[in-house]
Amino acid sequence: MDVDLEGIIQCIKQGDENGVQIQLQEFNKEYAQCFFFDSEERDRSKQRKLEEFRQNKVRENADSDSDCDQDDQEDRGLVLRQNLALVLVRFITTGVTGKCRLLRVSLRTLRILSRDKKVLGPLVTDGALLTLAKLAGLTTSDASDESSEPDSDFYDNVIASLVEAKVLRGRTDEDEGDVEADDQRAECFDEDAKSDISTADSGDLDSVGCSGSHRISIDEMHRGSMHHKALERGRRDRRESKMEGEEEEEEGGASGDEAQRKEALKVLSNVIYNSTWAQERFSGLRLMCGLTERLSSSVSGSPLSSVHFYELRLMFLITALRRELSTQLQQEGGVSIFTAALESCLGVQWKDQYECVLDPAAPPISLEASQHVIEILKILFNITYSTHWQAPSEDDAALYRHLVAMLRLCLMRKCLLSDDTDELQGHTVNLLSALPLQCLDVLLTVPLEPDSKQCQGVNMDCVHTLVLFMERRLDSGDKMKEKLTPILNLLTESCRDHRETRQYIRNHILPPLRDTSHRPEEGSTVKSRLIRLMTHLDTDLKHCAADLIFVLCKENVSRFVKYTGYGNAAGLLATRGLLGGQGPRAFFSNAKYSSDSDSDTEEYRQVKGRINLVTARVEAEQPDPMEGMTEEEKEEEAKRLIMLFNKLSRDSIIQPMGVDSEGRLVPMSGLRDNSLTEEVKSGPENDGEAEEGENN
Repeated sequence: MDVDLEGIIQCIKQGDENGVQIQLQEFNKEYAQCFFFDSEERDRSKQRKLEEFRQNKVRENADSDSDCDQDDQEDRGLVLRQNLALVLVRFITTGVTGKCRLLRVSLRTLRILSRDKKVLGPLVTDGALLTLAKLAGLTTSDASDESSEPDSDFYDNVIASLVEAKVLRGRTDEDEGDVEADDQRAECFDEDAKSDISTADSGDLDSVGCSGSHRISIDEMHRGSMHHKALERGRRDRRESKMEGEEEEEEGGASGDEAQRKEALKVLSNVIYNSTWAQERFSGLRLMCGLTERLSSSVSGSPLSSVHFYELRLMFLITALRRELSTQLQQEGGVSIFTAALESCLGVQWKDQYECVLDPAAPPISLEASQHVIEILKILFNITYSTHWQAPSEDDAALYRHLVAMLRLCLMRKCLLSDDTDELQGHTVNLLSALPLQCLDVLLTVPLEPDSKQCQGVNMDCVHTLVLFMERRLDSGDKMKEKLTPILNLLTESCRDHRETRQYIRNHILPPLRDTSHRPEEGSTVKSRLIRLMTHLDTDLKHCAADLIFVLCKENVSRFVKYTGYGNAAGLLATRGLLGGQGPRAFFSNAKYSSDSDSDTEEYRQVKGRINLVTARVEAEQPDPMEGMTEEEKEEEAKRLIMLFNKLSRDSIIQPMGVDSEGRLVPMSGLRDNSLTEEVKSGPENDGEAEEGENN
């Protein structure tokens, strides 16, 4: 559907608000679910052509012409969308004051247009950003008048530019047609005539290039955006999933002002997401301050609303995309602001300084509240993730512990939907992994209840919930790295820092060995699935899984190999320089473990001598390959194997490796050089000692 831009402009000039609204509503209905514009149409066209090609097995020559026509159509659609955005920005700035419904429809059209990076030009000016921010309630400043020309002249100029573009496109088509006709006539002429005509045609082609310059200018104007990823289709907010559409939502009771602010916030979110320039100007125009003030003022007992949700969404985007703004927000007390917002959304009641009331009979968190809480957790992560390795001040530590107490509530409470519960717990884990580790002790200081999980008198309810969450993530199968690394890192550091946590998780994941007939990575237990991750293709993921099991083994090499097998453990041991055995633990860890020994079960002691350390299982007895061979035959076989290995090494097919004094893998040649150097150094010393002995 082509935009009747001229009709919209004529309706605006004539003051026909109803006509403008009807045409914009038709556009909104047509493109409500469109997130790619010309690229979507191009993909559909390519798919149709591919199906035709498969059916006909022949690609017709006319396809190249259809490709050109398609490109022209895409350029024309792009020009129309760009000018529609330009007209609507001018319209909402000067022409729709006090006309709420028409303003909402115009903002919805701008929201659809703002999904396309190539249409953002009119939306990233200071005037447009200030206008949208004022409509969103982020500022009271009026947009600066970037153009002093009257509205009538502005709209006339837009129409004139569209007419000129049509004329230029028509001339381009005519010139291309003339060139094709000349090429056909040229086949009938002799060589001299051909050269003359080719010279004349080259002049026509130059004019064609000039006449098509408007398309080139569009490409040049947006060439930077072509390298960016297109805005992906987003998931519709579940808060509105039960409603048939946004129009019905507004008619269902949302005030006109609230709906207007929500649409303006959506447009701003799209523009900020798609434009680096808009992100910079968001700070320069002090819109960050206005957004922070809006969110601060909405904390004090105000009911949850969709406007508040999109304010949180905009804050999340700007703090995620601009690191300096998240730092600024942290320095201006952002943690306390959003901690208070989290407390308000959850309706927290306090039992003690760092203990929230957790009522098992409390209703689950509502859909709307869970979405607000998730956005708050995402913002808090953006402004705190750099504090993990920092030693907090006394005031900051108290604030973080206050926050962790509420995060415990987020872990323990349920939402109406299981997907919401999993998402809420996932963002809670992300935030816990970003906070200073010494402030997480609040998770364990809750008094025991009759049905609490416990270890040595310490409440393990929260730890148990984290372990169950990890198990669900292990079962998910997709996006393993993104889903698993935060929870694996959190459990690893908690086990290293808290003895009771380590002991509880070890009993759950690494129970005493009894069955040694299977490889440790075989099976469906949590231990088996974690050990399988130790040989995963993703380096970060396999290191996280190996680190957790290594810490559960108190970072003891022999115990680690006992539970996982040397084959699975080799990667971590090589990384940490432990292939030669247990090294100085302080080299890679500051943890302090108890000196208790790992007692073997009776079943394990009975088969311990027959366990293959590489596979960590009892292997079936194999026949001796050298049975019946004489000593001379064994020696000849050994020499033959050495010759084969030497040949493979000389041809660079394999590289013999050894373990150096630091427990790291190095080429054997390097080991030989080091040993020779040590012999040379020790030679004079030995000679001196011998001479001294003779003198004595």
